[in-house]
Amino acid sequence: MSSPIYQKDVLELVTVAVEYCTYLEQSEGHTRSELLDTMSKLLPLLYLKGTLMPQYETFDDREPADYVTEENYNIIRDNIAYIMGEQDDYLDVFVEDMKYSDSPILMTISENLADIYQDLKNFAYIYKIGVEDEMLAAVETVKRNFENYWGQKLTNVLRAIHEAKYSNNNFDE
Repeated sequence: MSSPIYQKDVLELVTVAVEYCTYLEQSEGHTRSELLDTMSKLLPLLYLKGTLMPQYETFDDREPADYVTEENYNIIRDNIAYIMGEQDDYLDVFVEDMKYSDSPILMTISENLADIYQDLKNFAYIYKIGVEDEMLAAVETVKRNFENYWGQKLTNVLRAIHEAKYSNNNFDE
């Protein structure tokens, strides 16, 4: 099997991931309406691109390096939380903790978007560096993480974003 690192579907995910990450990094000062509008367009595209990632195994147990620091993560999350204000919280039933609860779990749009950001930023940054062995590991990791982690977070938060965007109480401060 040829290397997937330059396949069309992989490069398209890199492209959308860079757009997503750049938007969140530059979102300070954006209105809630702008954030909701942009996320309601980028998230479905990210989901589609995630489903098209090739199945590939490197047979290397190394995990790609994490480039997003806790400080970077917190800046992204806090900025989104500020923009979203009282509409940041939502109830979710499609989370792991739900197994142990009879009621929905309180989640935040900001944390879910920051979690997705962290995975995609690490992936995109490895592509920016351009070391092919690391890129191979990054393809495998982002595909696995999409299936087991951020793909579900994306679908959960998209529902909350849709509600916030189209509800009657959607207003910017």
